[in-house]
Amino acid sequence: MHIRDLTIKKFNEGLTNKEFTALEMTKEIFDHIENKEPEIGAFISLNKEEAFLQAEKADIKIAKDEPVELLAGVPLAIKDNMLIDGLPATAGSKMLENYKASYDATVIKKLKAADAVFLGKTNMDEFAMGSSTETSAFKLTRNPHDLERVPGGSSGGSAASVAANMAVAGLGSDTGGSIRQPAGFCGVVGLKPTYGAVSRHGLIAMASSLDQIGTFTKTAEDAAILFKTIAGRDKFDATSAPEADKYGDELLAPKLEDIKGLTVGLPEEYFIDGIEPPVAKAVERAIEHIKSLGIKFKKIKLPHTKYALSCYYIIMPAEVSSNLARFDGIRYGDVSAVDKKLKSLSELYKENRSHGFGAEVKRRVILGTFVLSSGYYDAYYAKAQKARALIKKDFDEAFKDVDVILTPTSPTTAFKFGEKMNDPLSMYLSDIFTIPANMAGLPAISIPVKGSEGLPVGFQLIGKHWREADILGIGQYYERLHY
Repeated sequence: MHIRDLTIKKFNEGLTNKEFTALEMTKEIFDHIENKEPEIGAFISLNKEEAFLQAEKADIKIAKDEPVELLAGVPLAIKDNMLIDGLPATAGSKMLENYKASYDATVIKKLKAADAVFLGKTNMDEFAMGSSTETSAFKLTRNPHDLERVPGGSSGGSAASVAANMAVAGLGSDTGGSIRQPAGFCGVVGLKPTYGAVSRHGLIAMASSLDQIGTFTKTAEDAAILFKTIAGRDKFDATSAPEADKYGDELLAPKLEDIKGLTVGLPEEYFIDGIEPPVAKAVERAIEHIKSLGIKFKKIKLPHTKYALSCYYIIMPAEVSSNLARFDGIRYGDVSAVDKKLKSLSELYKENRSHGFGAEVKRRVILGTFVLSSGYYDAYYAKAQKARALIKKDFDEAFKDVDVILTPTSPTTAFKFGEKMNDPLSMYLSDIFTIPANMAGLPAISIPVKGSEGLPVGFQLIGKHWREADILGIGQYYERLHY
């Protein structure tokens, strides 16, 4: 089996049927990484020796005919803002260039228990702030479908690694579209679960009320397998919920009669003139194919959607300014300023943070500090939170009539390097269709439109809270269509 054909499901079948060993496949993927990485730039660091040991562990269980998890031996790529004990965790920033994690994130513990293999840590926008992976302090990641174009962001490294067959699957984090948008740009499946479904313990925080760990896979079926493994309540994460323990086999084996019983909503606010024609045509084609499954469609309204982007860029920077206060270059990160003759502690902080943070991080920290400052809190932050409540209410009302909402993932296909870096507003608009799901804490998935010509196009399915089964189910049956 060629590595380009490997899905989690096929890998498990080949491994358990002893067609290959996990070690053989892991070595083959590292050989492929060696060839492709110079042109793609998906990884910040590799975990070769430990990956071989993890693969051998899975092989020993297979040799002894012991039962194994579906993820046993599966080579995964992990975004570099998740902690793996003893490995670098840079979050794409010079501030953490020399930092190594001292414990495992909860999702990593779950994957280790399932005997997964960790290939390495993937490139990302600095502290997950960006939509193109261009703000990384270390390298550019290129879109495998066109090396002159971005892979999306902030989880661009994970998306590109899966799209380029340098990993069977991967993990990313999604604060305003950072899984779904790069998945759409790179032609893979990207799942953002319900807020609270997957523990954020061990994720380097950006905006705590919006961040969510999710998956990159080649199929919706793989997304269901990986999600079911990492989901669950966690005592180390106060925002994880009891419902997170209730996911069952309906994720892995959806019934067609259940899928046919769903109604999909098409919000008029998402089908607008600003969408590129190739995107609009591709999404229309996906809608027609989903209709062929017998699923009903209905037009709906989400009137406060127009405020989502503005609210996001008030609430998110406010939380960024709080979360990033800990990075002073003393407790973690670059401490080069210690050697300089500075007069005060504040000068030391200023020196370290000026050197350690990039331009986009500084922009958001300053903006967040401003909207939280005396005299501006009520004018900006408090109003944004009220508008956020209205956005959530729109979804609550819509879900009284429909079960799932379908939209484009992004208004455009992948753009060229440098095209939006000097225009922050244009860059922020890349996430205009993905941000509302984060604001409301809803599960959402980007699925590549099959049969698209040219650059990949993704369509987004948004589900009710805790109903990942609905969006994953539609995704799985859509992928099984032949046309």
